[in-house]
Amino acid sequence: MKVSMLAKSAAIALAFGLVASTPAHAVDLQGSGASFPALLIEACKAPFANSGAGHSYVYASSSSGTGQSNSDKSIGDFWMSDGAYTAATKRASLIHVPLVAAPIAVLHNLPSRTTLSLSASTIAGIFGGTITRWNDPAIIKDNNRAYNKIVYKTKGGVIVKDSKGDPIVAQTIPTTTRYTLPDKPIKVIYRSDSSGTSENFTNYLNKSAPTVWTKAKSKVFKDGFPGDINSVDNLGRVVGAASSTGVAQLAGKTPYSITYAETNYAVANKLKIASVINTAGNSVEPASAGVAAFLASATQDANGFLTYDYATKEKGAYPLGIVSYLLADTAYPDKTKAAAVAAYAKFILSPACSLDKGAALGFSVIDGDLLKKSLAQVAKIG
Repeated sequence: MKVSMLAKSAAIALAFGLVASTPAHAVDLQGSGASFPALLIEACKAPFANSGAGHSYVYASSSSGTGQSNSDKSIGDFWMSDGAYTAATKRASLIHVPLVAAPIAVLHNLPSRTTLSLSASTIAGIFGGTITRWNDPAIIKDNNRAYNKIVYKTKGGVIVKDSKGDPIVAQTIPTTTRYTLPDKPIKVIYRSDSSGTSENFTNYLNKSAPTVWTKAKSKVFKDGFPGDINSVDNLGRVVGAASSTGVAQLAGKTPYSITYAETNYAVANKLKIASVINTAGNSVEPASAGVAAFLASATQDANGFLTYDYATKEKGAYPLGIVSYLLADTAYPDKTKAAAVAAYAKFILSPACSLDKGAALGFSVIDGDLLKKSLAQVAKIG
């Protein structure tokens, strides 16, 4: 009998010990929205669960439009959007947190060309339907020129900045390119769904080449198209596909095509990544350092919205760098859930996610003043 009682007591103690070792307020979060940050969010799922916070999450990748719509209806716990959400339906308690930084890449399928440089006016002409062949004089000019290749100083994988917050240039390499381009029609593939990627891409075109891309930014590419996207000249040559996955897969199957998506879609679909000629005249690859240099010139308002400076003269800035925002609530009914969302946001911003997982996937680290502002927004979640 005594043995039985001791065994029972041990079992009870063990049970209490197990309960005590499990976080008392573990929460399984549900997120949805933009496809742009999805690979990083997915890569950081296991590290977050093992970080000691005691929470976990799942993320349904679709589009910024879906994330915004779900936030209106409080479907799930957090939402991601590549553009600022300002619709009348937005709940007053919803805030923006700049959470993930990365470049939008111009991806192409030129069978005989591994490198390509394009200026803003040329990109606008290609996607706007006024430049229709790969040997157009504008593309030839962009790819037969001299420029400086900028290398920034980095430490621990993060770009080093001076006292003013400007990136420090470690090396300037004079470069000359000479390319022969094929006499082939350009096949343009665009996002057909509502997309924050499209909103940022069309904003870049309008702000950087307003005489070519004459319409304002739009989440739906065809609505921001400066001409008649359904004209006879564009039929079969300018085509849409849903999601970053969709446009990349279609471009991968279409020789002489061009599209826009995250850099990590290039390898899987055997696409090449174009460099973008910035306002300083330098051809810059869509890499972390160039994005960080570009974002350093952005301004942020009280809502957390960023305004990008497409006219920045920063030598190595990649002007198609963007931020994907976390949409979170300042008035969650469940405060335990609010704390879990805040913990999620802090982890995505931390080097354990943004650097350790993000660097290999082509994402950039949010640091410096922008990181301070993001964390100030996180502090409002409640």
